[in-house]
Amino acid sequence: MLRSEFQDEIVLVTGATAGFGLATARKFHGAGARVVAIGRRQDRLDALQDEMGDRLLPLALDLADTAAIAREIDHLPKDYRDLSIVVNNAGFGIDRGTAQAARLADWDDMVNVNIRGLLHMTHHTLPGMLERGRGQIINIGSVAGRAVAPTNAVYSATKSFVLQFTKALKTDLIGTPVRASYIAPGAAETEFSLVRWQGDEARAAGAYAGYQPLTAEDIAEAVFFTAAMPAHVDVTELELMPHQQGFGPRIFARDPK
Repeated sequence: MLRSEFQDEIVLVTGATAGFGLATARKFHGAGARVVAIGRRQDRLDALQDEMGDRLLPLALDLADTAAIAREIDHLPKDYRDLSIVVNNAGFGIDRGTAQAARLADWDDMVNVNIRGLLHMTHHTLPGMLERGRGQIINIGSVAGRAVAPTNAVYSATKSFVLQFTKALKTDLIGTPVRASYIAPGAAETEFSLVRWQGDEARAAGAYAGYQPLTAEDIAEAVFFTAAMPAHVDVTELELMPHQQGFGPRIFARDPK
């Protein structure tokens, strides 16, 4: 039977100041959980604190700074220390052209957050779950992790890593009470394209023109469903796409103008 309340849970969400992470933090907080909301932008964390009030710990943290991950996660306040669900959501795609024309710094940034940040967050939160005898790691990937497309090389590769790491992690954890799950969204209208195109609103909007994309709330519902399943059930991989998206990151049935 699916759970609807999470009063006894402490949920950590990375990338919690926008998009999937913000919607997920709101969803679990609304279900009674304590939420550790991690993001880079202090002003947005302050706004989230004003919105949610009690049961929220806003934590300004850049996941590219692995030393900061260790420092902050290893010293969480007592009321937020016993994490039971970790949603590794933070990530971005900033491939802005072909691989041969790419900026090496962009590749490094994606690897540092999408892979290294996720690994370090998992490394610092998993032992406590195992000691307490309960927990779940939910990693947010992308349909791009399976279906590559032009000008998307490193983002796709990082999400493929997340997919394979999560499946291997689940295999390692089968003799424990801790679960591991992977969620792969298709095209969703968030800040993703705006970040990719460095604030160019017209170009970002073009990614979603002519069809109805997923929303951040759609993905938050999938995360919540994954966590709400009974403890003996693992949602190993959950893929969601807009109805007008085909199997591939850039195959769409766009409405005529």
